[in-house]
Amino acid sequence: MVGQISQIDEHLFLCSAGAVKTDIVRALGVTNIVNCTTEISNLNVPSVECVQIPVEDTPSARLGMYFDRCADKIQQVHKSGGKILVHCVAGISRSPCVCIAYLMKYQRMRLDQAYYHIKNRRRVIHPNVGFWRQLIEFERRLFGRNTVKMIPTGTGPIPDIYKKEQKKDYGVI
Repeated sequence: MVGQISQIDEHLFLCSAGAVKTDIVRALGVTNIVNCTTEISNLNVPSVECVQIPVEDTPSARLGMYFDRCADKIQQVHKSGGKILVHCVAGISRSPCVCIAYLMKYQRMRLDQAYYHIKNRRRVIHPNVGFWRQLIEFERRLFGRNTVKMIPTGTGPIPDIYKKEQKKDYGVI
């Protein structure tokens, strides 16, 4: 799953950097790419616009400062009839957060809904706790309330959504 491209909706795709290949980009009709890495160069494909969001996958990284910019870009590409691919190194933390932010801002999904929408299309997603905090703040700014909260555990705070998933998957915790 990590190396596959996941289709989020008719104009939005999510994947790891390893899946970003010129022939696949062309076959999907991708017109824009958002590269959410510091470590990987943009793919050079004629007539495909690439934007790099230089953020590391660490809990202290400030990905949230790009949520509006990326969501606006995804919406602009959608409205112009294009298709956009968002990737990070593994397609697990940074790029799913950007897609979640888009769904919240433009599809008016709550954070929990947006997370499950992406998770149903790309099972491997697992944003780091710092990015969860930023998504929670983004949801509060957009909707004035939160559907996900951070809860304490023996190893530090986690989003309650992870605890719910563990209960569902394993019947424990």
